[in-house]
Amino acid sequence: MEEKHCCDGKMKTYLLVLIVIISVFFATKAVKELKTIGYVGKELSPLATIMVSGEGEVFTKPDIASFSFTVEKESLNVAEAQSGAAKIINEILAELKKLGVADKDIKTLGYNIYPRYEYLSGGVSYEYYPPNGGKRGLAGYVVGQTIEVKVRKIADAGKIISSTGELGAANLSGLSFSVDQEEEFKAEARKEAIVNAQSKAETLAKDLGVTLVRITSFSESGNYPGPIYYAKSTEAFGMGGDNSAPEVPSGENRIVSNVTLTYEIR
Repeated sequence: MEEKHCCDGKMKTYLLVLIVIISVFFATKAVKELKTIGYVGKELSPLATIMVSGEGEVFTKPDIASFSFTVEKESLNVAEAQSGAAKIINEILAELKKLGVADKDIKTLGYNIYPRYEYLSGGVSYEYYPPNGGKRGLAGYVVGQTIEVKVRKIADAGKIISSTGELGAANLSGLSFSVDQEEEFKAEARKEAIVNAQSKAETLAKDLGVTLVRITSFSESGNYPGPIYYAKSTEAFGMGGDNSAPEVPSGENRIVSNVTLTYEIR
C-alpha cells in the first residue's frame, strides 16, 4: 500500500511540472502576440530628409575628328563593279596610312551590292517608271562600300578629307569632333557637381536649424553631348575642283553633370 502511495506522489509531481512548462510556453506566446498586435496597422516613422541638387561642368577641346566616305562603282558585271570599287578603296586606304591614320581608326560601316534597273520607252531610258509606260530592264550592278575614319591629329583633318575626295570618294559626310578620354572629364564634372550639392545642403541645414546625418540616396544625370556633326558639300571638302584643303574648326565640347543628394537630418 505504501509503495502505491509513493508512485501516485511521483506521478502527481511529474504532471505538475508538465503543467507548469505548458503554462509558461503558452504565456510567453501570448505575450509575443499581444506585442505584435500593438504594431498592427502602424507604420514606422519616416526619416526626416532634405534633397539638394548640384551641377558641374567641364569644357574641353576635342582631340578626334571623324568622317565617313562611300565609294561606288557600277557595271553590268558584279565582279567588274567590285574590282573597280576595290581599286579606289585600296588607293584611298594607302593614302590614309601615308597621312598617318592607323589601321585601328579605319572601319568599314557597310558593303552593298544591288541591281539598278531602268525603263525604256520610245528609245529613251528612264530611271523611274515613265508616265507613258515602258519596259523595265537591268541597267547594271552597283557596288558600294562605306568606311569611317578617325583622325587623331585634328590639324591634319582637312588635308585627309581633301585627299579622300580627290581619290574618288563618291560621298563624304558626317564630319564630327569628339573627346577620346571623355570618361575622365565626366568624372571631373561629377566631382564638381557633388561639391556644389554638398555646399547647398550645408547652407540649407544651417538655415533650417537641423543637422545633416548621412546621405541616403544619390542620382546623376548628365548632358554628355555626342560628337559635333558638320554637313559639308563635296565642293567644301575639296572635291569640286579646288585642291585647297578645307578648314575644319573643332570648337569646344561642354560636359555637364547634374547630381541629386538626399540627406537624413535630425
